[in-house]
Amino acid sequence: MKVGIDQIGYFTPNKYVDMVDLAHARNQDPNKFLIGIGQSKMSVADATQDAVSMGINATLRYLNKINKSKVGLLIFGTESSVDQSKSGSLFVKSALKLDPSVRAFEVKEACFGLTAGLMIAQDFVRLHPDQTAIVIGSDIARYGLKTAGEVTQGAGSVSLLISSNPRILELNEGHSAYSEDINDFWRPNNSKLAKVDGKYSTQVYLDFFKHTFNDYKEQKNLETRDFAAIVYHLPFTKMGLKANRIAIEGEDEETNARLMDSFTAAKELNANVGNIYTGSLYLSLLSLLENGDLKAGDLTGLFSYGSGAMAEFYSANVVEGYEKQIDKAGDEALLAKRKKLSVDEYERIFSEALEDPKNGVELVSDEDSGKYYFAGIKDDIRQYQAK
Repeated sequence: MKVGIDQIGYFTPNKYVDMVDLAHARNQDPNKFLIGIGQSKMSVADATQDAVSMGINATLRYLNKINKSKVGLLIFGTESSVDQSKSGSLFVKSALKLDPSVRAFEVKEACFGLTAGLMIAQDFVRLHPDQTAIVIGSDIARYGLKTAGEVTQGAGSVSLLISSNPRILELNEGHSAYSEDINDFWRPNNSKLAKVDGKYSTQVYLDFFKHTFNDYKEQKNLETRDFAAIVYHLPFTKMGLKANRIAIEGEDEETNARLMDSFTAAKELNANVGNIYTGSLYLSLLSLLENGDLKAGDLTGLFSYGSGAMAEFYSANVVEGYEKQIDKAGDEALLAKRKKLSVDEYERIFSEALEDPKNGVELVSDEDSGKYYFAGIKDDIRQYQAK
C-alpha cells in the first residue's frame, strides 16, 4: 500500500522586509545577505499572527478539496507554542470544524517537529488506510533586532494531508536518523528570542547531513546519482547549498547539474519567506514541486534537521499528475500581496509582537477577508477568528 503526501498548503503573513533595506539599515553590504546568507525577503508576523492562526490558514488552502470526515489524526509541530499545556492542534481542530473523534496533539523538537509528525502520521495511515492525517508545521523565527541571526528570521506554516494512494508524493519505507544532546540552538522558557551559536549549528547540520545521507544510501543500496532531487531544511538558503555541495562532490557532470538545478528550484520560496523552522523543509519541497523539472516516479531525497539536535533522511517518489494538486498561482499571489515594510515599521511591529497580550484587549487584523488571526485574550483564553 502506498502512503504519502496528498495535499500541501502553506501560509505566510501579509508583511515583509526587504533584505537590501535591512542590510543598509545595519550598515552591511547587501550581498552579505543576498548571497552570503541567500535571502531576499523576510516575512514578518505582527501581534495578530501566531503559530496557531498560521497553521489554520495553511490548512484552509486545501480543506475544501478533501473529505473532512476521513481525517482521523491532527498533529501540530511547532517550537512557537502558544500554551505550556494545551496543544495548538486543538485550536486548529476547532477552527476547521473537524470531528470530535479526531486524535489531536502537539510535538516539539526544534525544526524537526513537522517531520516527526509526518512519520507518526505515515504509520497511522498504514494502520488505518481509510483515514487521513493532517500534519502542520508552524513557526515564527525570532532572534532579535540587530543580532547576528536577524537576517535568518521569518514566519509561516506548511500543512500536509497524509493519505493512502497519495496524489503528490509516495513515501518510501525506511529512514536514517541521528541525534545528539548538543547546544547549537535553543530557547529557554524565560526568553521569547532564540539562542544560537550560528557557526557551530551550521557545522552540526552538515555533519548530521553527511551521516544520515550516507547511511540511507547504504541501507537502500542507492547512489547519489539515483536521486532526481534532494531537498533540505533551509533555515537560510546558503546552509542548504553547503549540504548540496557535499552531496554532489565527486559526482559526474550530469548528476551535479541535475541536483544543483533542483536545489535552485527548491530554494525560491524560502529565499522570499525566510526561516519558518518546522515548515522550512516542506516549503522547500513545495518550491521544488512548483519550480523544478520533475516527472512521475522521480526519486526525491529529504533531509530534516532540528537543532539540539535531531536529523533524518528519507525519500519519496513523485506521483503522476502531482501538478494538479498544487496551487502555484495561489502561492505566488500570497507572496505578491504582502506589504513591504520600512525597517522602522518592521522594528516596531517586531517589538510589539514580543509583548504579552493583555487580557480583555481585542486585536484587529489587516489580513485579507477569510484569513484567521489571533484576536486577543478574553478571560485568560486565546481567541481566534476569521477576518
